[in-house]
Amino acid sequence: MVLTIEKRSSLQRKLSEVYGEEVCSRLLDRIEDLMESYANLPAKSKTWVDEQDVMLISYGDSLVEEGKAPLQSLQQFLEKQVGDVVNAVHLLPFYPYSSDDGFSVIDYLKVNPELGGWSDVHQFAAKFDLMFDAVINHISQKSEWFQEYVKGNSDYRNFFIEADPNEDYSSVVRPRALPLLTEFQTNQGSKHVWTTFSEDQIDLNYKSEDLLITVIDILLKYVENGARFLRLDAIGFLWKQLGTSSIHLEETHKIVQVMREVLENVSPGTIMITETNVPHKENISYFGNGHNEAHMVYQFPLPPLTLHALQTGDASKLSGWAQSLEATTEDTTFFNFLASHDGIGVRPVEGILSKEEVQAMVDRVQDRGGFVSYKDNGDGTKSPYELNINYLEALSNSHDANKEKAKRFMAAQSILLSMAGVPGIYIHSLLGSTNDLKGVEETGRYRSINRETLNRQEVEAELSEQSTLRYLVFNDFKPFLHARRNEKAFAPNASQEVVTADNRIFSVIRTNEQTRDQVQVFTNVSNEVVHVPIRIGGQKFTNLLGDEETASPTISLQPYEVKWMKPVKEMD
Repeated sequence: MVLTIEKRSSLQRKLSEVYGEEVCSRLLDRIEDLMESYANLPAKSKTWVDEQDVMLISYGDSLVEEGKAPLQSLQQFLEKQVGDVVNAVHLLPFYPYSSDDGFSVIDYLKVNPELGGWSDVHQFAAKFDLMFDAVINHISQKSEWFQEYVKGNSDYRNFFIEADPNEDYSSVVRPRALPLLTEFQTNQGSKHVWTTFSEDQIDLNYKSEDLLITVIDILLKYVENGARFLRLDAIGFLWKQLGTSSIHLEETHKIVQVMREVLENVSPGTIMITETNVPHKENISYFGNGHNEAHMVYQFPLPPLTLHALQTGDASKLSGWAQSLEATTEDTTFFNFLASHDGIGVRPVEGILSKEEVQAMVDRVQDRGGFVSYKDNGDGTKSPYELNINYLEALSNSHDANKEKAKRFMAAQSILLSMAGVPGIYIHSLLGSTNDLKGVEETGRYRSINRETLNRQEVEAELSEQSTLRYLVFNDFKPFLHARRNEKAFAPNASQEVVTADNRIFSVIRTNEQTRDQVQVFTNVSNEVVHVPIRIGGQKFTNLLGDEETASPTISLQPYEVKWMKPVKEMD
């Protein structure tokens, strides 16, 4: 692949800022050769996202059945049950792994045989747009890379970060209350290596030219194997430098920009998403200038703020934050979610919720059978990092009937689905799952509370029983998804105006400037009846979530009720 002078110059500039001129020249030649080897990748079906894009988040074995590879079971279940309302699937790490439910990858280029094979992934990609995880900050200590390093193989000598345990690491941001360095016995003697997340997750050294080229090759192989979206896991920690925070360093941003340029040259329409569970300002720094870095970033404040709103019956903090969001460029948007394989991050609400408000959430989560993970502050103290609980349970009261649980839960989903950006729905939210306390007991890990493996036949049986929580949630979800996917006002880049007529109501006006379609969303986060005015123009309005039509300028919402109001177009 021959790069234009402009594109080559752009890559050269970024590489030289990280590696210097001499190394940059070699790297650029190697990257061009690598791109040439992928020059015949097929074009993506579309180059950007629209209102049709709804992503389900799932492990490859979230649904299993006897005699069938889990990836096949999941794909067939989704095609049968939600193929008309979900078009994309984030397959959480499906590679061989040694710990952390997939995030300690042993081999980036193999499919875990317990899940299936590459043919199953390819079949999945023929039915859904797929997001692959690029877990490229660290790799398992059981990987060939690290085992060869331990043996003294010079090819892997610089793939990892050796460090002196006597140095001062107090400035380094610690995501977990665990040691930063881990000691290993190697053929070269005792070595301490950088392990940000656990002793089984060995950080990779991006100061190595060979490592950078190897990782870019992996990303391109993911695209070749069917990925439309690439999720860069824990990417903020990519570059380490003693004496700094070693998070969000400029070198990290430049490397992400290089990755985007390579992908855009080889496979236009591949969308890169950065995962950085940090306060909002740090998170959106991965948009770069709006055209040169991540296409999407996770909207991490949304889960805790939505939880806070529904726990307190007061949407003012959620509305105030949403009001402060700047519009994204036409090349960027948010990846919105409420629940995921991880817990509910607390750091993203620093400066938005007070310590007392965060503590109230912590107390409520623990009352509902959940747990709290803490981070080390570097001064001997710890603070909440993550709330580990199933999201439906976090919103429920102990005395709630299933219908009440489902209604409150769907109020939260209304907020998710109506916000500017692309929505991501965790499979356990779609299926109305609850806390998996048995899983926590078996693994000893808090995050297992929301990572249950379900039997497909049992789930389908519950989905056919109208009294079950699964039935209620699942069958409430589908009309929401239909309405969203058929409404141009919910395009990811359609404008968003937050309306604050009553603190018990979260309301946004979404406007597609190109088609002039407009919808005002009303979500009652309280257990009270609320009357609010409609702020969009029109003589008559219809609720996209029902058959209701009204000419009144004011609507009433029952406790936790949701209405998506659209002006009825007058016939000529």
